[in-house]
Formats: sequence, C-alpha cells, structure tokens
Amino acid sequence: MQMFQSSFLPAWTAIQSISDIFGFHSPAVPRFNPAEATIESVHRALFANISSPETRLTCREVVTAFLTQIETYNPRINAIISLDANSLSVADDLDAWLQDSLEDDLSYTPENNSSDSWSDITSLLPLYCIPVLLKDNFDTANQSTTAGCAALSSSPPPVHDAPVVKALREAGAVILGKTNMHEMALEGLTVSSLGGQTLNPYDTTRTPGGSSGGTGAAVASSFAVFGLGTDTVNSLRSPASANSLFSLRPTRGLISRAGVLPVSYTQDTVGPIARCVWDLAVSLNVMTGGEWFDRRDNMTALRPRHVKGLDYTASLSKYQGENGGESLLGVKFGLIEGFMNRTDSPETTPVNKAIDKMVSRLEKAGAIVIPVTDSMYNSTALLDLDVQAYEYREMVDAYFQSLYNEESRGPRTMTGLYSEIDNEEGSFLVIPHQYDFIQSALVSSPLNVSYSQKQLAINALTLSVKRTFSSLDLDALIYPQQQNLPVKIGSRNQYGRNGILAALTGNPVILYPL
Repeated sequence: MQMFQSSFLPAWTAIQSISDIFGFHSPAVPRFNPAEATIESVHRALFANISSPETRLTCREVVTAFLTQIETYNPRINAIISLDANSLSVADDLDAWLQDSLEDDLSYTPENNSSDSWSDITSLLPLYCIPVLLKDNFDTANQSTTAGCAALSSSPPPVHDAPVVKALREAGAVILGKTNMHEMALEGLTVSSLGGQTLNPYDTTRTPGGSSGGTGAAVASSFAVFGLGTDTVNSLRSPASANSLFSLRPTRGLISRAGVLPVSYTQDTVGPIARCVWDLAVSLNVMTGGEWFDRRDNMTALRPRHVKGLDYTASLSKYQGENGGESLLGVKFGLIEGFMNRTDSPETTPVNKAIDKMVSRLEKAGAIVIPVTDSMYNSTALLDLDVQAYEYREMVDAYFQSLYNEESRGPRTMTGLYSEIDNEEGSFLVIPHQYDFIQSALVSSPLNVSYSQKQLAINALTLSVKRTFSSLDLDALIYPQQQNLPVKIGSRNQYGRNGILAALTGNPVILYPL
C-alpha cells in the first residue's frame, strides 16, 4: 500500500503519477470508459468477447481505466487517501481465473450478452473485477487504518481484513484503495489532518457531505463502481445526497461491523454507496454472506433468521408495471413534515421543490402519500437522544487495544489520541464545532445515569415509529436527508441533516437521489 498524503496537504503532493507507482501507461485510446460505470456495465464490457482471448477486455484494462480516472481527476477533488499497490496483481489473478474457468467448460453463451448469459460466472464471483473503494476506517490487512487522522498513519496495520472487506474480495471485487473521510467520522464536512478537504465534484465550492464524503465524491467521480462507508448519524446518506448517489444504511445488526474503527456501539452501521439500487442490492448480498453470527460484533445476534441467504436483487422488480414502468398502486408512504424546512431561501427552496416533485411522481405512479405531523418527528429534538459521546471513548480504546503491542507506535487510547503531550502539532484535527463532543466523550461512559435514560427513550422512540407504521398502514416513511443544500467549504458544520431517526431506531434507510 502506498500512502499519498501528509498532514493538511492535498492529494498527489508526494508523487508525480499513479502510473509511476503501478508501472503502467494508459493507452492512447482505452477500450473501457469508467464514467458512470455500474456492476452490469462493467460485466457487459468484460464478457462481450469472452470466447476470444485475443480480443476480449481484460480485468487489468478495467482496473487501469479506473486508476487513470483517479490520476486525472483526484487532484481536483481530493477524495483518495491511499491506493492498494496490489490492485493490478489482483486483476491479473482474476483474468487468469476466468481463463482457467472457461477452459474447464464454465457455461457461457456469448450470443446474448446479458446478465443471464454470464450468470454462471457471477454466481461464483458476483463482483468479478468490480473496482471498489473503502472509507479509511475499514481494516485492510497490512495497511494502517487512519480514519483520516495523521496521528494514526503510523499505527500498527491490522493482520486481517474486516469481514465485509474479506467478503468483497472473495466475491471478486478489486479493492483500489481508501478514501478520505471527516476525521474519526465525527462530522459531515469531510476534512481531515491526513487527507485535507475533499470537494464536491458537482460544485467544488461545497462539501461532499460526510463523514463518508471521500467515498461519495469518489463514486460520483467514477473512481470506482461503488464504495463502502459507515453511518453513525448521517454518514452514508449525507454523501449520497450531496453527490447524487444511492446509499443504504442497513438494519442494525445485518452486517458485521468488526474490523471497522468505531464511534458508537448503538448507532454505527456499515453500508454501500453506489450509482443504482441494483448495485446496492448486489453488494448487500455479498456483505450479508458468510458467518451469520460474528462473535466480534454481537449486534449481529439481532439478524432475523428468515433473511439468511436472501437475494436482495430478487425484490427489485416487485413494483415494476407494464412495459417496464413504475407501478406503486396502493403503496402508502408517510411524508415526515417535521423533517422539512419550508423557509424560502436559495439553500432550502431547491430541496423543497425536489421533494414536492417526488411526491407528485409517487402519486402519479399510484402511491398514496400521507402527511406525518406527529411532533416527535423533529430531528433537532431527536439529537438530544444521541448516545455516541457516551460510547466513543470505550469503543475507540477497545479498537486500539485490539491492534497494539508493546512495540507499537501511535496513540493507544482516545485520551492519548487527543493529547497535545503525546502528539506533535497537526497530528489530529478537531474543528471548533466538535470541541464540546470531544470534551464530553473524554469523561462520559455507558455507566452514566443519563446514558441509561437515553437508551430508555430510544426504546420508546422505536416503539412509537412502529405505531406510526401500524396506525397509518404505511409501507415506508419518506423525508429529505438534508433540509438544505450541502454546506459551503469552510462552514462550521453540516447543518440541517435528518439522519438521527434511523440511527437511533436501527431501521433500514435507502437514500434515493432526486
């Protein structure tokens, strides 16, 4: 693995060219264009001439195209913290696997280049040669997990991949590297002492959301087909919203969080950010495979048995009408009015217009949209139930202790991480908006009486949400992820976000861009 950034410096200051590191040179006319690529489009390109080894597109060519995309555009966006120097070797291994499989009579019918015709291949490796990027709080073997913090750049590298990363690799994905994030996943601006400030590729005067903003900006810039992020309050949905992408915060406990630098036991989840719902579903199939109960994350004990082995792509045609159109006849949505900011301003009006247009489209497709006006649906008030400050110190300490030995360098506790004595100037970043949180986390724990009181309130909230669904006979709740546009670079915080409800209740949420 090759690290590219030093503290507060933008990406690519330490090297001249990615091609110098990987030893490749982009062809004058590449055979694959990574722009807007999806799992299906990559597979269609790879398998178009599969019966002809001389002319078929190789996995190496696909990965090279994405690396070239990163080399060309990342200096403008600053989404990448590090690249995996083994990615081309992995691509070569996949090319060899495919050739060996074809020689062993793997069934394939090239006459019809559709997903059905290459199903024998993707049933074995559903993510065959799909380039993926990871937020830099996921463990990958032999590379430090930094969470964007310069103080952690010399921390001991994990021995093993996080279970979700291992699952992606075993499914044929090519991990290209890691993305910048808001330092330690504690805000939504995506600025860090190691990676600097990531910009929104659609408007470089604005932030890309966060804390998984590097993943969001990278996928939007076609640096990968999809990426992984984490979500404690908003962090998967905020970047997807800001970068016009899809994301999924899965049901609490559905995906193991082991091997991920944590913030909150109660609220943390991991999930994908992608260009389409299909890619979310395919990646979810992969990440929910393997061991059903992970002893390293006992939240997985909450996984309902009836979803084991479920194919999440199978339900995507459920609401498809005649001629491929949408059919939502009789489906009931509850629109949370308390999560809207109806103020007329340049920052809020575009959001309100988009929501109103979406409601009209849903109703035109046959859905019923019911206003939900219960006063409990107030995202500002719900933030009072946030428990991450109580859990952060113990979670981070336990994570560090799982990695460190007597010879290890770097901070071994949260207190050490934020200590001016233990760290050189500039080795960590706390924006002013986070001062109170850090000070509170340093002295708080789940033993506090107020923590127990908040957990009781969270349980009551979860039951109240269930009552909303049952009393109105709803299929889903809908609301904007953010009441206003993504904030400008240099803003104090990413205000106006509505992610807290799902973070507390553990309900699944899909972010659908409008």
